[in-house]
Formats: sequence, structure tokens, C-alpha cells
Amino acid sequence: MLNTANTGSMMPPGTFRDKVFWVTGGGTGLGKSMTKYFAELGATVVITSRRQEVLDRTAEEINTSGVEGRVIGISGDVRESEVIEKLADEIFEKYGQLDVLVNNAAGNFISPTERLSANAFDVVIDIVLKGTKNTTLAVGKKWIEKKCVGVMLNITTTYAFTGSGYVVPSAMAKAGVLALTRSLAVEWAKYGIRQVAIAPGPFPTKGAWERLFPGGLDKKLNVINEIPLRRAGEHSELANLAAYLVSDYASFINGEVVVIDGGEWLQGAGEMNFLEALTPEQWDELAKFRK
Repeated sequence: MLNTANTGSMMPPGTFRDKVFWVTGGGTGLGKSMTKYFAELGATVVITSRRQEVLDRTAEEINTSGVEGRVIGISGDVRESEVIEKLADEIFEKYGQLDVLVNNAAGNFISPTERLSANAFDVVIDIVLKGTKNTTLAVGKKWIEKKCVGVMLNITTTYAFTGSGYVVPSAMAKAGVLALTRSLAVEWAKYGIRQVAIAPGPFPTKGAWERLFPGGLDKKLNVINEIPLRRAGEHSELANLAAYLVSDYASFINGEVVVIDGGEWLQGAGEMNFLEALTPEQWDELAKFRK
């Protein structure tokens, strides 16, 4: 293995003490990992998804693990703007503030595009792009009205700026989220609202990873071999990055998208990177032609 992850905390204890976070899709996967770390650092974290029972399990698990902060689960469908506006009202009324919004809710699956129905496209686009738009508007308008400063963190992907076959609805939606991040970074900076984003590579999760690569397909396709560091990401690595980006330590970072993928997208982007497959003996043969 070329390198190993430091799974410890990067941020000082109490970094988010007295802060209120809202994490969509916070009940499972990377959203859950970020939520747990924010709570460890002292934040009150409201997590949302459509299934209240999942949120309750996650909240109980984190709250009983000795964290300084607290997690509260409130169900809501990010695709429904009225539901999201009411949820934003509820957060402000209950806690008097909201400091960080993390747009993490997502949906995806792999498929040849010609096999997808229009509804299949809508399912992904509505969750990823429409959902992010709904929460961003609901929270952003309140921050502007109340003259609050805040940070919005959007979870996007590397193929938002390269495109990718077989995940076309997700690529379309995530590209929209990327455009939203960069656009509002300029437009809303005057209100003290920062926009940042993370583009993760492979971070295996029980739900999303198994849906994308069912039946051990990731091993059959040698997914890890597409990553120069030859390993997947650890959830703690992404959580540390997320915490840094929304903290005051990163107060001059605005509109930036940070890639955390072990070099995966660069390996795919380089025209001659396929030469990685050559053996030393084959390189020796090629060297003869340089003489």
C-alpha cells in the first residue's frame, strides 16, 4: 500500500461548540460520518432524510457515543420546497440560528443511458439538483433577511467537471450543483455567506457503494486500481476535510471545490496514463527505439 490514512481528528476539540449545522442525507453513509464528527467537535446537528426511523437510529447511536454536541433527526424530502422551507423555519425557531448547511443528500445508480426512463433521470436530478436548490434558497434567504453569516458545503463529484458515461443523470445534476456553488460564491459573498464543495472519489459505504457495485462488482472491475494511491478513502479523511472547510480556519476559501480521490480523476484524464499497465520488460523494449 502506498500510503495509509490518519483516522484521527484534525480539528481542535470544541471547534463547533455553540454552532448549529443542517446535514441533508445525514442518516447514512458519508453524511452520517460527517455528522458524527461535527457533533464530536461540539455542534448541534440537524439531520434530514425521508425515513425518520433511520434518522432516529443514527441520532441515538451518535448521541450515546460520548460526543460533546447533539444530533437531532427531522424527516423531510429535499425535493419538496415547501417541506424544506418549513424545516428551515423550524430549525431557526428552535435554535435561534443556523451556521452551516451541508447539501449531501444524493441518489445514483449505474446504467447505460439508453436503458433509463425519463422518470429515472428525474429521480436523481430531483434529489441532487432540485434538493440542493431547495435547501440553498430556504437557508440563504433567511441568512440574508436576518443578516446572518454562514457556510454552505455541497458534496459534488469529480465527474461534475469531466462528465462520465453510465452515471449521466448524476453527472448532469452534480454539474448543476457545481455551477451553483461557484455562482453563489460570488453573488452571496457580500452577505457573508461562503460556498465550498467537496468532490469525493471512492469512499465505500454500505448503501451507495453496494448500489453502484452490487455483487462485488467493484472487485471485478478493479476499481481500486483506477486510483494512483491504490486504496479507497477513509470516511474520517472526508469528515476532517468537511470540518475544515466550514470552519473559521477556512474563512478565506470561497467557491472552491476540493477533490479528495487519491488522484483517481487525474489518472483517468491523462492521455497516456494507460501506460501504467506496461511491465519493466516492455519499457526496456520501448527504450531501444529511443537510440
